[in-house]
Amino acid sequence: MDKSRKEVLKWQILSVIWVIVISSLLHFVFEWSGNSPIVGAFSPVNESVWEHLKLGFWSMILFCFIEYPIIRKYTNDYFYAKAIGIFAMSLFIVLFFYSYTVIIGRTILFIDIGSYIVGAIIYGIINYKIMMRSFERNVNMIGLVLLIIFGVLFVLFTFYPPHLPIFKDSQTGTYGITREH
Repeated sequence: MDKSRKEVLKWQILSVIWVIVISSLLHFVFEWSGNSPIVGAFSPVNESVWEHLKLGFWSMILFCFIEYPIIRKYTNDYFYAKAIGIFAMSLFIVLFFYSYTVIIGRTILFIDIGSYIVGAIIYGIINYKIMMRSFERNVNMIGLVLLIIFGVLFVLFTFYPPHLPIFKDSQTGTYGITREH
């Protein structure tokens, strides 16, 4: 394995670990902030599936600030890899969550945590594979645009969520950040 592959692999493993650890902390930041709407834009404000997808996205964005300056010289498709990886992670989590809860009729915390960890591993594998591919044209800008769109949607739907099951707080039946916050 050449130096560039080793370096990218090392950083993708660190990225997965970071996403799992920081997401665990990020889960509580809204409450710790005294329910600050600004903090709520970047951390879960309720127990909906959508709000929990913010955990992976924002922890990954934070890690990009550390990782990108170091590995950008090894790949042309860094942001594209991150966008596709976070989309795949989120899709896996949503599909797995709704599949198992339909089958057994309830949620189980350790299964939710386990599926999140598997989703983070999927994210890391996809990142690595895309970063190691050689594209004839640079698709990094597409990835950057997708990440910006994802970020805008996470913030927007915190304050103006559609009334769909994925946005509904499983404990209170509310959507997004409520007036009580």
